[in-house]
Formats: sequence, C-alpha cells, structure tokens
Amino acid sequence: MIIFSLLSFDALASSNLESAAIARTSESITYDGSYFRIAYPNGDVPSDIGVCTDVIIRSYRKLGIDLQKRLHEDIKENYSSYPSKRIWGLSKPDTNIDHRRVPNLRTFFSRHGTKLPITSSGEDYKVGELVTWMLPGNLPHIGIVTSKKSKDGKRPLIVHNIGQGPMLEDMLFDFKITGHYRYADKT
Repeated sequence: MIIFSLLSFDALASSNLESAAIARTSESITYDGSYFRIAYPNGDVPSDIGVCTDVIIRSYRKLGIDLQKRLHEDIKENYSSYPSKRIWGLSKPDTNIDHRRVPNLRTFFSRHGTKLPITSSGEDYKVGELVTWMLPGNLPHIGIVTSKKSKDGKRPLIVHNIGQGPMLEDMLFDFKITGHYRYADKT
C-alpha cells in the first residue's frame, strides 16, 4: 500500500508538472538572463521575462515547490558540492541567481532527486522528467519532458526556453544531453 501511494504521488506530480510546463508555452516571455535582485523565498524575475531555468522554477511553483528556497537551503549547507565558486567565482550563495543556473539545478537534482540514465531511446524519457543539454558555445540548457510525442512517435516533446520564450518542441536529441533527472518533492 505504501509503495502504491508513492508511485501515485510521483505519477500525479509528473502530470501536474507537465501541465504547468505546457501552460507556460502560452505566455509571452522575452528571453533575458540578466541578474535581478528578487525576494526570498518565492522570489521571481519580472513575469514577462525568463530563461530556460525559469520554465522549471515557475512550473514547480505551480506545484507549491519553491526551488529558489530548496536550492538555497542546500547550497548554504553544502556550498562545496555546487559549482558556484568554480564557474562564477562566487564565495557564498546568492538567493537572487543560484536557482536560475543550470549547473546548480543539475547538482540539486542529482543530490535530491533521482539521477536517471542518459540514453538515445526516446522511450526512456518519461513525463515530468528533467533533461539538461550542452548547447554550442558551452551553454547549459534545461527542459521538461512531456507526454506529447514527435510526429514519428519516437520521442517525447520538451517544454523549454531556448530564446523565443517557452515552447513545446521535438528537440530531445538535438544537443548533447548532460543530465536526466526526476524530482518530486515529498515534503
């Protein structure tokens, strides 16, 4: 009975995350990764701007999960586990930006979610899972897997923001995949 409950929670959370992500695609968002001072917890950049990480953050917020707070609490306690010093030269956590950086989200999802295998088979990527890529120019990227399928039915479509605002696209294998995760906060 307990196993069934956990499985049901994960399926419901995945479906709700997918719905929240797909809803993001109807909003007009200008791609802007500028640094902003934002409230903490539950802080957000202006609602008409965003980047790929904002799709993830805002989608989880619809489920009542504040990744800004969750990540900040973890990075504060485990700073050396995160790439903030190595990549950005930071000496301490920053609630304004840490959760908006793909390498930090990868670390967080590895530590608190389920790290899944990276494969070349579309059927291995399930609804509500998160995928990260490395784009040309060494630009990290992240998106959410949906139940919608490519025209040939072999790949799930992804909700992501690569520059034209949140979109639902067949792009799972367009770039080098660097991470594959499932995260359903049960607290």
